Amino acid sequence: MSPPTAPAATLPTGSRLSFDLPPELEASEPPEARGLTRDAVRMLVADGRDGALVHTAFTLLPRFLEAGDLVVVNTSGTIPAAVDAVSPDGTALVIHLSTQLSPDRWAVEPRRPVDRTTDRWVGPLPSGPLRLGDGAWLRLDRPYGAARRLWEATLHLPQPVLTWLAVHGRPIRYGYVERPWPVSAYQNVYVTEPGSAEMPSAGRPFTPEVITRLVAKGVGVTPLVLHTGVASLEAGELPYPEHVKVPVSTAERVNATRAAGHRVVAIGTTVVRALESAADEQGRVRPYDDWTDVVITPERGVRAVDGLLTGWHEPEASHLLMLEAVAGRELLVRSYRASLDEGYRWHEFGDVHLILR
Repeated sequence: MSPPTAPAATLPTGSRLSFDLPPELEASEPPEARGLTRDAVRMLVADGRDGALVHTAFTLLPRFLEAGDLVVVNTSGTIPAAVDAVSPDGTALVIHLSTQLSPDRWAVEPRRPVDRTTDRWVGPLPSGPLRLGDGAWLRLDRPYGAARRLWEATLHLPQPVLTWLAVHGRPIRYGYVERPWPVSAYQNVYVTEPGSAEMPSAGRPFTPEVITRLVAKGVGVTPLVLHTGVASLEAGELPYPEHVKVPVSTAERVNATRAAGHRVVAIGTTVVRALESAADEQGRVRPYDDWTDVVITPERGVRAVDGLLTGWHEPEASHLLMLEAVAGRELLVRSYRASLDEGYRWHEFGDVHLILR
């Protein structure tokens, strides 16, 4: 099936969680650069059953789950999705490849290079095909969605896209990350299939040792795939359509876990979106291999998940609506207040938040 059209509306921001994020809490480098292992990042556990907040480390995740619970991970791998481009009049751009729509068509975000990073493009875009180097070019065809931030583009490459990007692309990086890091710094240990423009970063703290201790305790681990697009959404901007693959085995394990009275814990907002896209109104998950435009809000609620491990999201981000659907407003507000008070770190190289229902 063809991907759905990009969203033509925005969500209201009035009810979203709003706060001031001090710049010093934005993680500017991987924890390994600070002398930590991946699984040594901090974790705040918010338990909806008794309202308790616990400050701990991610390496102790198995302590907070029970035998029979099921952890669902997104095995999509990060691609080097940022490429340099030059217009016919010599204007320099950086193109972020967001979502592949067909073999030669992508949803992309044109950005303006500024010092060591990029900014959103404001104003008219250069006309004509953009040269990408080594015989490659890209043509911006039409806006993708009402926000006019992403564009539907034709991409012409002399090689298969992943081969070409391995040489000419680099990981998407925003201003809070002070220097480039290799794409390996943006990969989870359990990736199986490349395709995400940005890292499904809630899973970054996982190590083989943590996974082994989960399994030894009787906690299941099962995969799905959702290739994530660019995450730099404006406040009020709806998430864009993404492709989801929930295999038969994962659907069966989710249903069996919940039928037995155990919890399904999603590793990342991408997993919540994928499972909720595959679930019926009673929460029963079916195998799914298609596009989704599902948006999780407190009004919609969640049907197939009982917990969520996630990073810390920016003020008024659309992901906060999903978190509120899982945690409830009061617990979410207390969690974010505690995380700010205790100096938790934000973004893909930062700390994590475990919400249990």
